Amino acid sequence: MSMTTATSTGKTDETAHDHRKPPRTRGSSLRRAWDRYWYAWAMVAPVAIVIALLVLYPLGYGFYQSLTDANESNVATTIGAFHRPATYDFVGLDNYWHILSGEDGDFYPRLMWTVVWTVSCVVLQVGLGMGLAVLLNRKMRLRGFYRAMLILPWAVPSFIGVFAWRLMLNSQYGVFNEIIQAVGLPAQNWLGSPLSQKIAVIMVNVWIGIPFNMVAVLGGLQSIPKELYEAAEMDGASPWQRFVNVTLPGLRPVSNTVILLGCIWTFNMFNVIYLLLGNNTTGDTDILVTFAFHKAFNGISDYAGAATYGIIILALLLAFSTFYRRSTLKSEQA
Repeated sequence: MSMTTATSTGKTDETAHDHRKPPRTRGSSLRRAWDRYWYAWAMVAPVAIVIALLVLYPLGYGFYQSLTDANESNVATTIGAFHRPATYDFVGLDNYWHILSGEDGDFYPRLMWTVVWTVSCVVLQVGLGMGLAVLLNRKMRLRGFYRAMLILPWAVPSFIGVFAWRLMLNSQYGVFNEIIQAVGLPAQNWLGSPLSQKIAVIMVNVWIGIPFNMVAVLGGLQSIPKELYEAAEMDGASPWQRFVNVTLPGLRPVSNTVILLGCIWTFNMFNVIYLLLGNNTTGDTDILVTFAFHKAFNGISDYAGAATYGIIILALLLAFSTFYRRSTLKSEQA
């Protein structure tokens, strides 16, 4: 009896083992995914290739260069039939230590001005953009015309706007000096001193950035239910109280995104400073990204130093974006 049971049990186990499915391998999973979603992979492939070639490869190569001592004198060069091989060495994290420890004496002054530049521009852009959006959200005559005129600085290419401001701020032929001389005041060198240069670049960047903030906030205002304003008005709330307790909370999702994008764009705003001032600067108005550009292309090009600055800028923006998004998510959920 026991032998029969053992035999039947063995046959049962053997039969179960025979019908057991083969273990799933990574290759078979990928093959099934390809067979099922090949069309999606084919549609995504061109974008992935472009991103890899234009973003990932330069980023990886820049990070590699930041770990070397590459400069104009030791990189590979080909001039006609002459070819000089690269002779730079791998130095590890020495470039990062040299910059972050303050040995070069340039990073922290540039970082402080970059922070001041970013905060000043974003505060003015968001504040003025929100004020204009609140005004244009009301019923008025020629509202469409005003909106079109205020969007114009954003529609015009930024380099055209910057060159226009450069002409207006010219110390000899600028329209600003023509105006003040017409009322009997002496002409000013608007771009002559570090302080005036800083004020000028902030003013131009704010002028360029206001339209985007205005349009974004205007869209947010139109999404706030009018019933909330009517209920607040029936409760006796003043216009300021309605703005603080209804408008600002309703704009929180839009304003959080606008502020984040504004900080990232302004932190890396190369064209305004470079096109407005060119080489007519003592270096005090250079933010981190323009300073990295000068290291790479002015004098004896320091490619490794410029690449190190680029990676540090990327790390700073990633850290800020992560912290900002977490804090805003907590405030939205509260």
